[in-house]
Amino acid sequence: MKKIISICARKGSKGVINKNLRELLGKPLLAYSIEQALASGRFDYVAVSSDSEEILELSKKYGANVLIRRPDSLAQDTSPKLEVIKHCFLESERLLDQKFEYVVDLDATSPLRSPEDIIAVMNLIEKKDVDNVITAMPARRSPYFNMVELDMNGSARLSKGEAKYYRRQDCPRCYDMNASIYAWKRDTFLDKMALFLPNTKLYVMPEERSIDIDTPFDFKVVEFLMKERNL
Repeated sequence: MKKIISICARKGSKGVINKNLRELLGKPLLAYSIEQALASGRFDYVAVSSDSEEILELSKKYGANVLIRRPDSLAQDTSPKLEVIKHCFLESERLLDQKFEYVVDLDATSPLRSPEDIIAVMNLIEKKDVDNVITAMPARRSPYFNMVELDMNGSARLSKGEAKYYRRQDCPRCYDMNASIYAWKRDTFLDKMALFLPNTKLYVMPEERSIDIDTPFDFKVVEFLMKERNL
């Protein structure tokens, strides 16, 4: 059965203006995700969803072969990501007149992932006892040990309640979702529309491949790491 992967990239961005089109070492940010999807060799189609004709044209230039015009209602700051993925997936099925077994999505703002990361996620989602796969990196802070929150009175407290651990090393392992790769079995995605399901599996990536660009500082860090790795 043929496979498809989506990349959702709208034109609006508050943290970094036009970040999906912004050049990163000579290429638009979006181009890296398209090239990684192609380099993985696991997909027959790379679909890009956008409310921007410029982004769609650029996506075609870098190898995307399914272009989905996103409605304005799904291109707002408050638009739920899962609804955007669903629209792209179902529109792709309609345009191509076929059904796909998996829903797989790359975040356009995570250019440090490798094609091997995508392959590893696909190897996980193809197992029988898996509903979906999300990606993360080991957390620097633990809610059991040194993450705090404020209660209704503005007083600080440990996020996981009373202190039970006196060494960070003794705490349960925690992970930060890195917004890099998502994968679901088709029927599970369309039926449940959720990130956390009874059989959600985690694919752990190192921190140096896990930076999600939300701010100008993130952009500079990614640029520095890419120069170090000669990407």
